[in-house]
Amino acid sequence: MRLKSIKSPQDIKQLDIFELEELAQEIRDCIINRVSVNGGHLASSLGVIELTLAMHYVFKSPHDKIVWDVGHQCYPHKLLTGRYDTFHTLRQYGGISGFPRRSESPHDAFGAGHSSTSISAALGIAEGRELTAKHFKVIAVIGDGAMTGGLAFEGLNNAGHLKKDLIVVLNDNKMSISKNVGALSSYLTKIMAGNLYNKLKKETKSIIETIPKVGGHFSKLAQKTEDTLKYFLLPGMLFEELGFSYTGPVDGHDIAKLIDTFECIKNSTAPILIHVVTTKGKGYEFSEKNPATFHGVGPFELDTGELRTCPQRPSFSSVFGQHLVEAAEKDPRIVAITAAMKEGTGLREFSVRFPERFYDVGIAEPHAVTFAAGMATQGLRPVVAVYSTFLQRAYDEIIHDVCLQNLPVVFAVDRAGIVGEDGPTHHGVYDISFLRHIPNLTIMSPKNSIEMKEMLKLALTLEGPSVVRYSRDCMDKEIEASTIPVKLGKAEVITEGGDVAILAVGSCVLPSIQAAHRLTEEGISAMVVNVRFIKPLDTALIAEIAGTVRKIVTVEENVLAGGFGSSVLEYLNSANDAAATDVEVKIVALPDRFIEHGKQPVLRHLYALDDDGIYHAAMSLLKQLKES
Repeated sequence: MRLKSIKSPQDIKQLDIFELEELAQEIRDCIINRVSVNGGHLASSLGVIELTLAMHYVFKSPHDKIVWDVGHQCYPHKLLTGRYDTFHTLRQYGGISGFPRRSESPHDAFGAGHSSTSISAALGIAEGRELTAKHFKVIAVIGDGAMTGGLAFEGLNNAGHLKKDLIVVLNDNKMSISKNVGALSSYLTKIMAGNLYNKLKKETKSIIETIPKVGGHFSKLAQKTEDTLKYFLLPGMLFEELGFSYTGPVDGHDIAKLIDTFECIKNSTAPILIHVVTTKGKGYEFSEKNPATFHGVGPFELDTGELRTCPQRPSFSSVFGQHLVEAAEKDPRIVAITAAMKEGTGLREFSVRFPERFYDVGIAEPHAVTFAAGMATQGLRPVVAVYSTFLQRAYDEIIHDVCLQNLPVVFAVDRAGIVGEDGPTHHGVYDISFLRHIPNLTIMSPKNSIEMKEMLKLALTLEGPSVVRYSRDCMDKEIEASTIPVKLGKAEVITEGGDVAILAVGSCVLPSIQAAHRLTEEGISAMVVNVRFIKPLDTALIAEIAGTVRKIVTVEENVLAGGFGSSVLEYLNSANDAAATDVEVKIVALPDRFIEHGKQPVLRHLYALDDDGIYHAAMSLLKQLKES
């Protein structure tokens, strides 16, 4: 097996085309086999194997810098840059990341995980190269889905203006996660016919200039009409207008053609864009047929492509989608908005039932939020379904366009808390901190599907903005349905107790109940409170607890700084009550560091967010009080 001997890209430079094609198949088999066990981003990585080989064949990484956009397609890159021996640890705690990571390898020129960053980062690297008098090539690899993000066009615009030595490879597979939408997708489809303009221009100029005496005159005349002509014939007109020379489209699975293309342009000193056409999921039947499912997939059976059966909790995403459809059937004002995550956020059924009220805006979270704000001014009830980690990208729009104007936009914040193997770029552990201080915003978090339905129903009646924050897995089987209705700003007391009160947010309710059972076995009476509302806080209940129990543990899958526990301390500090100032509080939350990738149970145990950690936090607090 040739792949085992590849320790760096230098090892492939002596291979011929036939040997490179054999290596491509070895890489494809290796990735399919490993992802079938570990899970991961399969389809995107399978689609760029030949492209990755060609880039590493022509360029000299890590001297030359390859900058990946999003980075979930970097598995072939990792295998070609000395990580074959550790590839079995992909996305496992303590193993290699599923994304580019500068601390992992000098070949990872820039870390990634979110979309549309590569061109801006690559331009910054190119400018740094010139200011420090260095000499190397910079290549940004960006997908057509990522090209729908505004940041990509900001980078293109600036790069074209600065006219730096920069190569942008547009990997066009007509697919990001959900099917691409928008004008750019239509534009790229139109130019798939390829190099008509360039071919016509070259052949016409060659013929004209061979005509004696008049050839030069007509050549100048043709140059004057070129700007008009290209608007009719130029495939890459958009990129040319932004200051890039355009080459393509190129077959992204033809290694020989890709190598020839890169060899031809590698000495260019001006911005150039190479349009490469690939098939997402290439080489594995099931991922080619269903690239959305195999974009980010769990372990699966190699022979059938079926996900490996294991006990699955219902997902909050599907519960949310179901309840939103039910609400929309009764209220024609409800519209749903997603940023290229229709399947992931549970909106597929809504899109089928109400296509005229469903909007996929592409990978453009800031636009999604302001678009929703505009709709809300017209009496509609927009629901923006988005992963917590991606909502970060629309922070200014949340404050300025929604909350400042107190518009009734509902944010369905999915994948809140620890998400697992995708790691620090995807954990949703900042949203409480960056949302709860914004005026006018209501923030709630359900413990199970019944509360999800009630909270969504409540959110759609509010006259201002609101957030329903939830993790992926729903705890219906483990947590009994409550008989206490959801009321604005009111928490739910699940169990009474006089020794310690555990105040838990969303996904932390179940382990808090389990910890309370362990405390009971120790003869300790523990109150468990399902917070429900992070904002407005149930200050009346907290004041009551402060005056009676006086020992509080808060639990949240969010960073400690500025989170729910902080809000409890802020209230107690400001309360004009002697009992409130004498209460003891211990916050169980995530530390001030980026959380690694790994399975959720492993990470929750590591950061004391499981029942064991909550139990010991309570025991520690009680011990401290007893000693004092």
